[in-house]
Amino acid sequence: MFTEIVVRPLYNGLVGLMDIIPGLDVGLAVIIFTVIVRLILYPLSKNSLLTQVRMKDAEPEAAKIRAQYANDRQTQAMKIMALYKEKRIKPFSGILLLIIQLPILLALISVFYKIIPTIDASLLYSFVHAPAPNPTLLGIDLTNKNLILSVITAIIQFFQLHFSLAAKQQKAMAAQTIKNGGKPDTAAQLSNSMTTQMKFILPIFAFVSIYWIIPARFPEASSIIAIYWSVSSLFTLGQELYIKKKHLK
Repeated sequence: MFTEIVVRPLYNGLVGLMDIIPGLDVGLAVIIFTVIVRLILYPLSKNSLLTQVRMKDAEPEAAKIRAQYANDRQTQAMKIMALYKEKRIKPFSGILLLIIQLPILLALISVFYKIIPTIDASLLYSFVHAPAPNPTLLGIDLTNKNLILSVITAIIQFFQLHFSLAAKQQKAMAAQTIKNGGKPDTAAQLSNSMTTQMKFILPIFAFVSIYWIIPARFPEASSIIAIYWSVSSLFTLGQELYIKKKHLK
């Protein structure tokens, strides 16, 4: 059922896109396909990002409330919920996005695994032509793991996290400083240190996953997943910058 409802439509979409691209370039098809998938998910991810950014902006006020009502948890919770309502914050908006994204991600791994070196005709609809794919991107062979693509994925992941987490670090430090009576807060410093470490740990994890872990199970899909990961990270970065600029003035 999962294959029919999720995997097969995505697979036919990618194959159909590949068929109309000059040269049947798999890499270019995956780039365009990734952008299309992310655009379809944009309304959900927009709400999730808006909530995240608004929560960052509201954190100093929330910290004041926590400090003021430290001994009255019920009033504290009511005040914070009132603040969230005023700021149009929906704390659980990211859950729906996660529920939808997870099966799509699992389906995409299956799709990418079955796209090269040959098309799996058993998954195609009757009206979708089965082309002979050209498994390259700018001359790079996509049928095996690739060091350059793995490094690029890690670098893009680093910059996406750097820009996404920079504002979070500043807001967290400001909020904890307010909570601590204007003095530097040890917890905030520790949190910032962990956030900084995360900016390096996750890119390393991305590299290790693309270059070693994924090839061990899906050798033909490693480079394609690297392309998807890179384009998706760039899309997330651009989306967050756009939302901050256009919707949170």
